[in-house]
Amino acid sequence: MKNRFFSIVFILVATLLMGQKKPVDYVNPFIGTSNFGATNPGPIAVRGMANVSPFNVAGPQNLPMEKDSRWFSTPYVNENPYLTGFSHVNLSGVGCPELGVIITMPTTGALVTDHEQYGSTYSNEAAKPGYYTNTLDKYGVKVEATATTRTGVSKYHFPEGEANVLLNLGLGLTNEEGAQVKVVSPTEIEGMRMVGSFCYYKSEESYPIYFVAQFSEPAQEYGVWKKPRKYNGVEAQWMVTNGETRIKKGFRQTVVGDSIGAYMRYNFKQPKTVSVKVGVSYVSIENARENLKVETQNKDFETLLAEAQDKWNKQLSRIEVEGGTEADKTIFYTALYHTQIHPSTLNDANGEYPKMQTRETLKTKDTRYTAFSLWDTYRNYHQLMSLVYPKQQSDMVKSMLQVYDESGWLPKWELNATETTTMVGDPAGIVLADTYLKGIQDFDVELAYEAMLKSADQLEGNPLRPGLKDYIEKGYLTTKTTKSGSVSTTQEYNISDFAIAQLAKALGKKEDYKRFSKRSISYRKLFDKEFNLLRPKNDDGSWLNPYNPETGANFVKNLGFIEGNAWQYSFMVAHDVKGLMNLMGGSKSFTKKLQQVFDKNQFDMANEPDIAYPYLFNYVKGETHRTDQLVSELLKTYFKNESAGLPGNDDTGTMSAWAVFSMMGIYPVSPANPIYTFTVPVFDKVTIQLEDSYYGGGTLVIKKEDSAGLNNEREVFIGKKKITKPFVSHQELLARKEITIKY
Repeated sequence: MKNRFFSIVFILVATLLMGQKKPVDYVNPFIGTSNFGATNPGPIAVRGMANVSPFNVAGPQNLPMEKDSRWFSTPYVNENPYLTGFSHVNLSGVGCPELGVIITMPTTGALVTDHEQYGSTYSNEAAKPGYYTNTLDKYGVKVEATATTRTGVSKYHFPEGEANVLLNLGLGLTNEEGAQVKVVSPTEIEGMRMVGSFCYYKSEESYPIYFVAQFSEPAQEYGVWKKPRKYNGVEAQWMVTNGETRIKKGFRQTVVGDSIGAYMRYNFKQPKTVSVKVGVSYVSIENARENLKVETQNKDFETLLAEAQDKWNKQLSRIEVEGGTEADKTIFYTALYHTQIHPSTLNDANGEYPKMQTRETLKTKDTRYTAFSLWDTYRNYHQLMSLVYPKQQSDMVKSMLQVYDESGWLPKWELNATETTTMVGDPAGIVLADTYLKGIQDFDVELAYEAMLKSADQLEGNPLRPGLKDYIEKGYLTTKTTKSGSVSTTQEYNISDFAIAQLAKALGKKEDYKRFSKRSISYRKLFDKEFNLLRPKNDDGSWLNPYNPETGANFVKNLGFIEGNAWQYSFMVAHDVKGLMNLMGGSKSFTKKLQQVFDKNQFDMANEPDIAYPYLFNYVKGETHRTDQLVSELLKTYFKNESAGLPGNDDTGTMSAWAVFSMMGIYPVSPANPIYTFTVPVFDKVTIQLEDSYYGGGTLVIKKEDSAGLNNEREVFIGKKKITKPFVSHQELLARKEITIKY
């Protein structure tokens, strides 16, 4: 009887456990696929190089695409019903187009190579981490996809009859020219596609991405195609044929050009599934083939899918949340999921990767990361990585120092071993200092400091700090120094100098600490008491006239600010809040002005400069309830379990990191200052697994308690100790390992 009782209990417990959702089960990959969020629902491994995304932004002009298709920065927009294939290398949550290439497409019937003709609407769409599926309505083909770090793996379920798998190298999100494709055998295609026009601006150079595609079924017919180019209505002479497309059939055919592709063709007597594995590399075709072999050999689709989802679950399980609604958990874990996509892996399975600029082959022992959107991510993203994923953050810092070794400069917006120089400021050093001050110190800090000083002091040929001479001599950039963004660029330099000062202090470099501390507050020279806001100055020191502090919102270009206006930038001085308060006439005036940012609808949740603003009320005694109210409202307004569930572009995980921190109840309000401030968490309990090798293991627990009679002002306990100010250092947080927030 006793044994039977325990058996029944065991079965009941097992049943309950099996029914419990895991973190991976809460993720909704469709969040951010509308409202310019620029995410895509296709499968990707944790920080993967490959990403099999449905590609639906190239089709007939009469379909309901967004107004300006030139600015598609994603291969997929949720509203678009017409699909032209599945791209295998993509970016997630970026503001400019790039990649979206190596596109496969299953079709049936006669061979058609024009994407406007072979495209299809789709239905039965579903996605979860590591998996995507839909049905192509035109062909009745069910598609399933998964991914490893460097390969995309798909299953195409064909009906009986004629079937094709197209590999189109002519399509992509940008307009680089040049590709090569070769049919190696009835089961393999290899080649490369040139990319490198990020944001449609010319970067240092275009560069190739290589691929090898292997098919589970040998094709009965195979070949390549090349579409003619026309100049003023006349076809290029080398392509004058009787049709729009010249197709080469047969074994080992190679074609080089722009609008090119290859195909595998079948005639099935009964329904058949064809699996396609596409390995990619930024080094060589040989490495793409090796990546494919190392990561997928002797593994079927189901095995690879299970491995991908297991890895995602382990990664997301670093944070466990209790309480909140099911929707809250979906929003939270999807945000955490988005933070684990970029920066992404650049090196191949054998450690090889392309060197900055020259693209000669180098080798790394650790992961070499790429896609450093640092103007965005220095503000909160890397702080989240340092807390929850410190090994990743360490490897990112080492990757940034490799960039310095190879190019002579720290990255600004590095992508696939090229520097795009997108946005302003000198953000990499902020991340280096913040990481070191958080106790992650297994990198060459002297090299990091050398790199930071170089960008801060070198007047000539400095790609990170244009206008540096004026900045050093006057303390600010002028309307003559730069065509736009003189004030906001000054502020960015200030924050970088603050980071140098903090690192100098930690390293015992007293003179540098004094020098850069002084430089870090030079924005004060641009404070205009007439508006109680920052204002651009001309070269002679006079104020810019006429001047409207609201000009610049919604990406309107203006001389003073980049992607914003005076309201959206004037409080972006978290390293000197007390100094700003004094300029504004004290804490009451500061609070009133900061509240006006929200009351006048000047706050922009979709852009980085002011995303820390809600937390600045914590600097004023008796005003912490404003932070709690605003953060709660912003979470409810902008972060939802729907395709438009991000406030705008995710900016490689920055907006998602804001949501993760805010839902947990803590926020790294001042970059390069290892402190956190607080708000009321969404969840009753948050448990963060601390990494053994950096933080000694164990957990950090954040608890929420409803406590009546606090007059709207929360109380915070670190361990058993009630704190008098709503800030805690990173070191004390890890030492106490418990936060209780009473509200």
